[in-house]
Amino acid sequence: MTHRAHEGGPWGPEADETSGGGWLPGPLVRKLLLVPVLAIALSGALAAWWVSHAMGREAMDRLVSQQNDEVELVARLLASKIEQSQKVLSTVAEGITPEILDSPAWLEWLLQQGLPAVRFFDAIQVARKDGTLSVNLRYGRLAKASELDPVEREFLVRTLLDGKPQVSGVIGTSDADARVMFTMPLLRGEGRVIGAVSGVLRLQSQGLLPHSLALPARSESRLVVFTRDGVILSHPSLERVLGQISEEPGLAEAYARWLDVNQSHSGGGGTQVLGERVISLASVPMPRWMVARVSDAHAMLEPLQGAQHRAWGLVAGVTAMVCALTLAAMLWLARPLTLLRLRARSVLEQDEPKPWLRAQTGPSPTQVTGVESWPRARGEVDDVVQLLSRLLEGRHRLQRGTETLLRQLQSVLDHVPLGIAVTRAEQVEVVSQQVCRLLGYSPQELQGRSLVALLAPHEQGVDMAQQVHDAFAAHGGFDGELPLLCKDGGALWVRVRGHLVQPGEPARGVVWTLEDGTAEREARAQQAWERTHDSLTQLLNHTEMEHRLQVLLAERAEREWQPKGDAQEGSGVLLFLDLDHFTVVDDLAGRAMANDVLRRLASLLEAEARSSGWAARMGGDEFAVLLPGSSVERGRMVAERLRVAVQAWEPAYQGRSYGLGLSIGLVSLVPGLRDAAAVLHAADLACYEAQRAGGNRVHVGDAHSMA
Repeated sequence: MTHRAHEGGPWGPEADETSGGGWLPGPLVRKLLLVPVLAIALSGALAAWWVSHAMGREAMDRLVSQQNDEVELVARLLASKIEQSQKVLSTVAEGITPEILDSPAWLEWLLQQGLPAVRFFDAIQVARKDGTLSVNLRYGRLAKASELDPVEREFLVRTLLDGKPQVSGVIGTSDADARVMFTMPLLRGEGRVIGAVSGVLRLQSQGLLPHSLALPARSESRLVVFTRDGVILSHPSLERVLGQISEEPGLAEAYARWLDVNQSHSGGGGTQVLGERVISLASVPMPRWMVARVSDAHAMLEPLQGAQHRAWGLVAGVTAMVCALTLAAMLWLARPLTLLRLRARSVLEQDEPKPWLRAQTGPSPTQVTGVESWPRARGEVDDVVQLLSRLLEGRHRLQRGTETLLRQLQSVLDHVPLGIAVTRAEQVEVVSQQVCRLLGYSPQELQGRSLVALLAPHEQGVDMAQQVHDAFAAHGGFDGELPLLCKDGGALWVRVRGHLVQPGEPARGVVWTLEDGTAEREARAQQAWERTHDSLTQLLNHTEMEHRLQVLLAERAEREWQPKGDAQEGSGVLLFLDLDHFTVVDDLAGRAMANDVLRRLASLLEAEARSSGWAARMGGDEFAVLLPGSSVERGRMVAERLRVAVQAWEPAYQGRSYGLGLSIGLVSLVPGLRDAAAVLHAADLACYEAQRAGGNRVHVGDAHSMA
């Protein structure tokens, strides 16, 4: 390469001179100039695409959110209208006393003139307990009882029988005749039903679904109200009222999907994107109606497309200008590299032996320094490599000597059965094979790594690196356990000892010895766990529960001296549970099945107490649940929920089902309690009282009596 670079030919000086000499950038610089230009152009295109995509996505998300909020607002409005109608009817019912109900003339006068709330409805009916219709007031005039629609009469009779307010579905078969009926029972002071009153509102009245509800009408969107059975109640096109939503494009499919998700018909709503349509649904619970907004996403986002096209043009212009400025700046910055190339060629020409002396002077610099193994490229790289090979030849000899010493040291470390590593400035320089086997790395992967980067996070958030620094500052070394990161991402606890290579001189490095401490650590952890937990159910044992209760009572005693504002909302409760009929399972199904029942119950208690307290097995089939900060009311709710769950659970073993129950004693951790054993005994006595009362029930005891 050296000979050819300084002789004639396409790579020689003659070629450079004919093309403008060495003043023009070399081939490598020209390639480097091309890379940022292409990168800027590609970045501009990607940025424009990303901005355009983000704008479209944001606009769509905004449309979905706005439409979803609009539909939910309309649903709440309709729900409030229904609630208002019921309140008005309740006002009418409160004005009808038993004396008025027994006097038809007085009742007719009251409904026509005495109660202003009656005018809210299009029709009012009052029925006695026996089903006799006393008054049938329709559109301000009295009508005969026989003119009452059978469906309306059925709702009145149902209210008389159930004694509860009701809201009917849509009554009628035409837009003009469609109506909704509200009923309210007439009750005496002791809750006895003496009659019923009903109010009827036309579907398109201001009290329910006026025509203005679907306004403002937009070509790209329509608001539809329909029943759960698919009957349209409100539509921008009046001729579609009382039609079927199965004929509404997109809405039928969206409602079918909504029903699949909300099979109980109790779901709230949501927004779906089906093709080019955005469909939002919201539920009106009491009359079982649905509100839907169907929008054409393409038409609503059409104004955004013009802005995206303008953004593309602007990005293209800016990208072209940035490319031009970048190219000019890089040409100016590459000028020193061009001059360096000329200087390197001049030095090579001065130091290179004459052709007729090459045979007598031995191998060329290329052969001596091994340039053939270097990266090859026309231009700057070839020239710089030739110059650097001569400057680095001496350094290579020194490095080879150093590498020989390192190989000898590494050979020793490879055969030492102890993990050894040497660090300088907290970076690994030398490491033994034993360390590599412990952590799963190769020596090349560990060399140069930061010691801090090899430390795994501590489970309790302890800064292990700071502990190591403090130990060296205080004692000049470290002796302890450290969690190290393995190559597979796991953490390995290692027994580590570190000493300075030269005492008092940290800059000379640190020698570390490492031993696997996993077995020792796991043994300590297993012993600690077994002391505090029940081996069968994995819950806390009796001793640990009593200890935690004692700690809680001590903390509560300290807080009693604090201001009232620092007190918690609930004083806390303790539940003591005994499994009813457990001996039947133990005697008939066997010990293995009985243990399975205990484990299943323990899992239920753990799930209930995980977020707010602790569960423990106190012995046999007795358990306890401690809920700090809970009120007595919440504790009773938890206890009742557990009791119902166990009662509903009927385990089956060997073809036979077993019925279980749960007797629960509950005591409140009121201020003044000090003795955990006494509190546990009080809860146990409360559980015993629940068993004496027949079992499968919750009994609230008094912990003060035992404290």
